[in-house]
Amino acid sequence: MSFLAQTMRQVLRQVPNRPLTQAGAMRALSVSPAFRQQTKPASDSVNASALARDQLKEGQSICERINQQVAKSEQGRLFAVVHLCGKQFKITPGDIILVEGYWPPTIGDEISLDKVLLAGAKDFTLIGRPILEPGLVAVKATVVEKTLTHTKTHFRKKRRKQYMRINFQRSPNTMIRINSIELARPVDANSDPQSEPTKRLF
Repeated sequence: MSFLAQTMRQVLRQVPNRPLTQAGAMRALSVSPAFRQQTKPASDSVNASALARDQLKEGQSICERINQQVAKSEQGRLFAVVHLCGKQFKITPGDIILVEGYWPPTIGDEISLDKVLLAGAKDFTLIGRPILEPGLVAVKATVVEKTLTHTKTHFRKKRRKQYMRINFQRSPNTMIRINSIELARPVDANSDPQSEPTKRLF
């Protein structure tokens, strides 16, 4: 900071008719370090507890509005972002998603996707840190199809070395249909999740 103050002083010395306010400001900055450490007066200090109470009231009113919308079924079509097999998928009811690689469930299995990162509708969004509370959002899905990908050819050749290799690869895929996305219980409620949740595979 002192280097900056010295360079500004040199520039101001070279400029004729410099304003007195700039010179005074530079002098105060370079001479007294207490100038930078001035604290605000006590009258301007904000009461932290009052701010916390206001934020709590605002959060409760937002949760009440969300719960009223869900109770009246006015929220519209819900969407969610789920974590599945190391990837994230944005889904809505009726979507079909493709899971690449080996996955144990077989065709016809009904599963519940529990790692919900985010869920929302037209007027609100619930964001998890990193995932939402277990039992808050219920995402049900069905395994529709298990297939192999198209054949990928891996061809290698070294010229003039009589070296030629060709490999074919097909990796497994699983197609899943999202049946429903529902808010299982009121938002920010202290009630316990369902006593007998559906059988969880993943």
